[in-house]
Amino acid sequence: MTVLLLEDEYPAAERLQRLLLQAAPEARVLAVLDSVSSAVHWLSTNPAPDLILSDIQLADGLSLEIFDQLIVRSPVIFTTAYDAYAIRAFKANSVDYLLKPVKLAELQAALAKLREWRAVPEAASTPPAAESAERLERLLDALPRPDRQYKTRFLVRSGEQLLPVAANQVAWFQSRHETTTLATTDNRRFVVDYTLEQLENLLDPAQFFRLNRQFIAQLPAVQRLHPHFNGKLLLDLHPAPSEEVLVSREKAAAVKSWLEG
Repeated sequence: MTVLLLEDEYPAAERLQRLLLQAAPEARVLAVLDSVSSAVHWLSTNPAPDLILSDIQLADGLSLEIFDQLIVRSPVIFTTAYDAYAIRAFKANSVDYLLKPVKLAELQAALAKLREWRAVPEAASTPPAAESAERLERLLDALPRPDRQYKTRFLVRSGEQLLPVAANQVAWFQSRHETTTLATTDNRRFVVDYTLEQLENLLDPAQFFRLNRQFIAQLPAVQRLHPHFNGKLLLDLHPAPSEEVLVSREKAAAVKSWLEG
């Protein structure tokens, strides 16, 4: 079994390799990569591995972004400290979702699940991500929720002054020309010193969602959804940004699920 390991923390990568060899002595780790960009390059230039074992948070963003850029045919076992990404993870060829620190018994169970899936002939062309909504809900209910404080305010510059802006007053964030702009619900605009990747980890995922490469929006800012070409969605945000906000076909279902709550 060939394995691609995506992990940006060296001690965690070393530990995961040791656990993997205990759980599956036949496993051969092809590469250990620490970023989305390096993973995209490797997957674009190498045959698909039998398994991808991936942390969700990598050095330059979320590993889930890899699946927005490539069609990845390998099954995936995700690892992370945060259960907020579980739904998105299971939509990306996920075999399982393990909370850190990963335990040997849980990794063994995930690998057994992979072998079981492979033993079914018709499963070869069907991603194991095709989990029922009921099963996914049970998973989320069962996952322990680590204590985590999300960002509640931002300090922004207005002329010579610094102003606090509460997170619940933010309508959306936009990244453009390597600059991130915060738009408030009353249509004020401020530049903030965060990338959208950093903001994804700082904001409450129940309230904020990464719509595409350019936008993160808060729930009340999304006014309407319009079907667009090739399964995409066109979103109306309030206040309205200066350009269209499109959601990819791959992300459309996740956005609808987030809006439904």
